[in-house]
Amino acid sequence: MERNKTHNEHLEKWAMFVKNNPAKWKKEHTLFIDAQIIKSWDFYNKLKQTANGREKIKLLRGINLLFTTAK
Repeated sequence: MERNKTHNEHLEKWAMFVKNNPAKWKKEHTLFIDAQIIKSWDFYNKLKQTANGREKIKLLRGINLLFTTAK
């Protein structure tokens, strides 16, 4: 599968940002990754509150790890 031109342009821009901002890019990247993790936890918490939500989470994650706080 080949990526589109926009994706490649984004990667090139990010590579230049990393190269030109060695001290700043790690903070930017950390903020992005942290936001992704928070979004996923929000999704799982909302899904957990639906009918059969816990079972759906098990299927999605493929493991029996569930959130310990039930609401």
